[in-house]
Amino acid sequence: MSLKSKNNVETNKWELEVVVSPEAFESGIQQAYRKNGKKYPVKGFRKGKAAPRKIIETTYGKEVFFEDAVNFCVPVVVDEAVKEAGLELVDRPAVELTSISVENGVEVKATCVVKPEVKIDGYKGIEVEKTVDAVTDEDVEKEANSICEKNSRLVTVEDRAVQDGDVVTIDFEGFKGDVAFEGGKSEDFPLTIGSGQFIPGFEEQIIGHSNGEEFEINVKFPDDYGAADLAGADAVFKIKIKEIQFKEVPALDDELVKDATKFETVDEYKADVKATLEKRAEEKADAEVEEKLFDIVTEKMEAEIPQEMFDRRIAEMFKELEQRLQMQGIPLETYMNYTGQTFETMRDGYKEQAEKQVTLRLALEQIAKNENIEVSEDDLAEEYKRLSEEYNIPVDQIKTFLTDADLSKDIAVSKAVDLVKDAAVIK
Repeated sequence: MSLKSKNNVETNKWELEVVVSPEAFESGIQQAYRKNGKKYPVKGFRKGKAAPRKIIETTYGKEVFFEDAVNFCVPVVVDEAVKEAGLELVDRPAVELTSISVENGVEVKATCVVKPEVKIDGYKGIEVEKTVDAVTDEDVEKEANSICEKNSRLVTVEDRAVQDGDVVTIDFEGFKGDVAFEGGKSEDFPLTIGSGQFIPGFEEQIIGHSNGEEFEINVKFPDDYGAADLAGADAVFKIKIKEIQFKEVPALDDELVKDATKFETVDEYKADVKATLEKRAEEKADAEVEEKLFDIVTEKMEAEIPQEMFDRRIAEMFKELEQRLQMQGIPLETYMNYTGQTFETMRDGYKEQAEKQVTLRLALEQIAKNENIEVSEDDLAEEYKRLSEEYNIPVDQIKTFLTDADLSKDIAVSKAVDLVKDAAVIK
């Protein structure tokens, strides 16, 4: 039995006194010796070969393997104590060593933050309005003409200077004073004038210059620019224009429609565009109804949510962004420099979304409990199959990083969502 005592010290916070038996600690010491014994050279023993444990302990002190042993055995025992205490944690416990000896084993204090107690009712029969935006002829025309843009081509021009909307290929290098600054240089960079891709004043000063021309422009970085050494600073960019192109956009006619779509005429194509826009409008209205329902559901919930839950969700959002960027070959720091953001500004941007997601999840989990929503083996198998098909990953591989218990919670929450939506009164 690893749990010695448990005390509710604050709302959503427990302190556990956890004991590692002398036998378990001895096993941890032996494991530490097997792994790290070679790191402790002893005179008379061949380098790279571990001396007997007793000799190492005599030479370096009997506590030589204590730290590694604690790292081996304490996490396991703490996890056992948490289960024994029946706590549902929102993060890893903070562990403090209180005593350690070969004779008595190890005692630690584990501070655990747990999920809050949640109360919710009144989530059935919620009344919300549904508004579907009308699709106008102007909307259809704008969407239909998007294929003209997609089928445009860039044409090189030699007989005029740069105009707004042109695509220019440039070399540039930025200087603060007389010193070139990091990240301010590029060659053969394609820039669409008017795109707002660069800081204010950069693109506008390229207008009027000609192909092959070399010149300088003066800009001022925004006060809130991500790189602190450049924020609010004056800078000079040396520019060379290497090519000027303009976008040639074809007209929307039957010929283009035949080449670019599955339709024969502009009228057929526009009819399909209208149907697509009407479907989008309906889906948008459904999404807005769902968001309204979720807002009302969370308002009906009572709970003291620990800050650790919000912090953990924000950390997950950072990780998700980093993974998406990695798929594009973009390091997170490069992304932040490019967008002029810092960890602090991004965290602030994530804060509201994280709070809404955590609060809603807790509310839906409690609804699932209130309604005794059950997840069957068939439900699990069906969801594993759906995930496998969606991500093209074998079910066995999915089960290596997603447990039945975690997936069951997700399915129960999904069923709670359906319950709330089915019981709602949509006007």
